[in-house]
Amino acid sequence: MLTSKAPRTIAQRLLAVGAVLTLGSLSLTACGGSTTANSAAGSSSGEKVGVSLIVKTTSNPFFVSMQDGAKKAAEADGVDLKLAAGKADGDEDTQIQAIENAISKGDKGILITPNGPSVVDALKKAKDAGLFVIALDTPPDPADAADITFATDNFAAGQLIGKWTATQLAGKKATIALLDLFDDKLVSVDYNRDQGFLTGLGIATADPKKNGDEAKTGKYTGGKGGEYEIVGSQASQGNEDGGRTGMETLMSKNPNINVVYTINEPAAAGAYEALKSAGKEKDVLIVSIDGGCAGVNNVKSGVIGATAQQYPVKMAEMGVKAIVELAKTGKKPANSEGLDFFNTGVELVTDTPADGVKSITTSEASKICWGK
Repeated sequence: MLTSKAPRTIAQRLLAVGAVLTLGSLSLTACGGSTTANSAAGSSSGEKVGVSLIVKTTSNPFFVSMQDGAKKAAEADGVDLKLAAGKADGDEDTQIQAIENAISKGDKGILITPNGPSVVDALKKAKDAGLFVIALDTPPDPADAADITFATDNFAAGQLIGKWTATQLAGKKATIALLDLFDDKLVSVDYNRDQGFLTGLGIATADPKKNGDEAKTGKYTGGKGGEYEIVGSQASQGNEDGGRTGMETLMSKNPNINVVYTINEPAAAGAYEALKSAGKEKDVLIVSIDGGCAGVNNVKSGVIGATAQQYPVKMAEMGVKAIVELAKTGKKPANSEGLDFFNTGVELVTDTPADGVKSITTSEASKICWGK
């Protein structure tokens, strides 16, 4: 990711209106406004502008926050919003079914946080059917499977926590555990964060789209530089249970781990519990990416040393508004200069600032956590 300025505080969320419809494993919420409001959304026929938001899972508060942002934007613009979610992070089949539903309902556009490469063909089908496809948080591979992506620069987010970690090591050996997202599929958010972290630490990586192929020992060049050893990486599925079991597995391989990278803050919370059970929580530096209110509190309390803060509410609000603007004027959103996505920003959050690494405090971060 590229370093960017923190976005302005978003006003308190408005309450969404609509009826809740549960359909099997899909959680769908219809948010509708009045006919007058929907006409204001810009449809020349006065019909509602239909938008489907399809997130990875509702078990992660990051995506619940994203849904809240979409609801707020839908309320403001009179959008007929449907919400869908996978059963768990990585559930591609449920997302594919939600895409099919959006096509059959004649939606104007889809907002999606892709759960994996299998959704790409369904997204292409949606585009062929005339829907405008916007990816949120996780760019698909290839990127043009979506018309545009609104996301954190995930590589830059990883770099920020990697650079900060190097300064905290002060030349000591880094014995590293990596808690990634998956081990059975390639997802851009997974490898970009992991490799951004290693790059920020000053460790050379190999294939930019593959985790775990870097040299397992050598020297890191960040901060004062020093020796490093990568104990291994474990898939956490982005949840607390996965973080805990992954950390336990890696500690069994090497009890001297002193640096833990985690794909997100739920995984970090699980890793901390495993370390605490082993009596090692004070000896290990945990860094993560998310910047949710709970995660910021964990930085404040010392559970996490630093995290990179994202803005999912902003992603979702911008996505809904982009589809409304397209319906009204035909104008399509554009990527950030030099990138193949629109960068929604990232900030390093820590109460232990380091020279040469821009950061904000937990007090500052708590006011804007996830763009609330």
